[in-house]
Amino acid sequence: MRLNINFNIAVVALTIIVSNSMCAQTSKQLKTYLALGDSYTIGESVPETERWPVQLAKALTEKGIPVASPKIIAVTGWRTDNLKNGIDIAQIKERYDLVSLLIGVNNQYQGKPADAYAVEYETLLKTAIQLAGGEKANVFVVSIPDYGYTPFGAPNQPKISKELDEFNAINKRITEAYEITYINITDISRRGLEDPELVADDTLHPSGKQYTLWVKRILENLRLE
Repeated sequence: MRLNINFNIAVVALTIIVSNSMCAQTSKQLKTYLALGDSYTIGESVPETERWPVQLAKALTEKGIPVASPKIIAVTGWRTDNLKNGIDIAQIKERYDLVSLLIGVNNQYQGKPADAYAVEYETLLKTAIQLAGGEKANVFVVSIPDYGYTPFGAPNQPKISKELDEFNAINKRITEAYEITYINITDISRRGLEDPELVADDTLHPSGKQYTLWVKRILENLRLE
């Protein structure tokens, strides 16, 4: 009887070791993802499952690149300086397999100068590269969507679009200078008035449907190492 008990204990112990090993291996295989931004990244006015970083992680997993639930550092209303402060407060020690950056709409909305945006944006881009362990191929930038093509922004659409074009020209120039993938989704956002389903119920932010279109565009351009 004692031999059987010892044998059973050994089997249980071996099962636990194998199980823990498999869990560790599975966890190790999951790519980590950090999404940096503002209301667009946190998905203001849409369910958590419809946020574009969450949709992206799911889509990559379905394509055979398992990605863990994204860590999101983003707050509605954040400018570039707010995002920098948020990253500093988070005191991130981990290095991520994938890092995205989308920031600038609130600099424009609050009338902040474009030249200051350029300086702060470049600092954030360098931080994103560092948080990806220096792997530039694992960092990507998403352009600022145009809220001029929403019911909220429509009355001032020409002015909004002109200013956002300027901000996007800045972030694109800097991004490409660092040889980072730049993904333009602004044209998708400019369908908001012709297709109301692309705008959330708050009449300002993108809907989950629009974010799905962003993810499709991102997948077409993403290059992971």
